[in-house]
Amino acid sequence: MGKRIIIAGGGTGGHIFPAIAIANALKKADSSIEILFVGAKGKMEMEKVPQAGYKIEGLDIAGFNRSSLIKNTSLPFKLIKSFFQVRSIFKAFKPDAVIGVGGYSSFPVLRLAQSKGIPSFIHESNSFAGKSNILLGKKATAVFTGTDGMEKFFPPEKILVTGNPVRASIAQSMVSKAEGCEHFSLDEKKKTLLVIGGSLGAKSINEAIDKHLDELLGAGLQLIWQTGKPYAAKAEVSVAGKSAVWVDDFITKMEYAYAAADIVVARAGAMTVAELCVVKKPVLFVPYPYAAEDHQTVNATQLVNKQAALMIKDSEAIDKVVPMAIALAADENKQAELKKNIAALAITDADKIIAEAILKKLNAK
Repeated sequence: MGKRIIIAGGGTGGHIFPAIAIANALKKADSSIEILFVGAKGKMEMEKVPQAGYKIEGLDIAGFNRSSLIKNTSLPFKLIKSFFQVRSIFKAFKPDAVIGVGGYSSFPVLRLAQSKGIPSFIHESNSFAGKSNILLGKKATAVFTGTDGMEKFFPPEKILVTGNPVRASIAQSMVSKAEGCEHFSLDEKKKTLLVIGGSLGAKSINEAIDKHLDELLGAGLQLIWQTGKPYAAKAEVSVAGKSAVWVDDFITKMEYAYAAADIVVARAGAMTVAELCVVKKPVLFVPYPYAAEDHQTVNATQLVNKQAALMIKDSEAIDKVVPMAIALAADENKQAELKKNIAALAITDADKIIAEAILKKLNAK
């Protein structure tokens, strides 16, 4: 009988898509493995995981709300309830191992596994580890990290630097620029700017594009604009009647967007950074300044220091993003330099390395 593995976590694409990449790599290594995802009810994993062909159980759990303390009053009750839910999931599924990828549901799942002596694995994508992962790392079987220098967060003997898993649809994409542009009804002969604010959207980037849209199009650029749900309706109004623009709250086929793009404007979440290294695109990062321990600025700075990306502060984005994107689009030498240097940082087989390491540990039991 095949091994049974729970993968827990989610909340954003940066946690969900690597988790799916790890699941696919495990199945590829051993098709008898049974995988169950555990996520948080109401979060995007409840939609994206079944689309990828996996079962998911949802917990009634939420994280600490930094902006509204009153909303945290129900938090202890939700946490206790989630532990009971996890107990019943374990009883029914009987996991041989659990993998935590970050997000609210990771904590109760890994905590229970560790109390029962079930092997637990963590994937920490960021260069600054989250508090719950630091806590769980002490008793984890192994900790897979996206970058080196993580010994200050985890026991050194448990760390394996694997890089961050990039979806196979992106890492192995053969989509051409012509096919990418056709997918978004754009002109392959024009320079294309891809704007991605992460699965939830980026307010400052959206406002910058909105304010300077005519300037952008006037410079001869065309635009693929992923807004996130909160800004989608406003963006639709702004682009009404304009050609050379594709806008939506989410991009399902990212491999087509990357293929079409000449330049990218993006947040600097760990998974976005990993994908951009793999697709070798010149990028202007606008790090989200309120991420835990400002880890997005850390992520972006690592690339800027290697002449592999450009960076704009969130507070300056409104009037700097579009002029910098136009200037970069006109500077072929700078584009070539950024492409060459970002390509050198690409890791394409992190999912395979993680899957093999997990199976090796389990088979050695």
